[in-house]
Amino acid sequence: MESQEPQQDRKEPFDMRIVQYFVRIMRTVFIGFFWMMVNVFLGLYLGFAIPEESTPGRMIFFYSWLVVSLAGYLFLVVKMWRKNGHVQDNY
Repeated sequence: MESQEPQQDRKEPFDMRIVQYFVRIMRTVFIGFFWMMVNVFLGLYLGFAIPEESTPGRMIFFYSWLVVSLAGYLFLVVKMWRKNGHVQDNY
């Protein structure tokens, strides 16, 4: 009879680039939702974006903030997605 050694389950090494890609996606979504929540709070809850409830100065402030913060968010996302740092693989 042949002696058979028990076969061990060999796990394939996990590719850390996939983890880094997933982390980028989650950061992009989380920062985007946070940016939207801040602007909805300022615009709708506090009334800065509603013409009937706001003064022209407050509306100018809000929409200026909206454009500047959107540009900052897009800059942050582009910078985050262009960065190709070294990834330590587990194999």
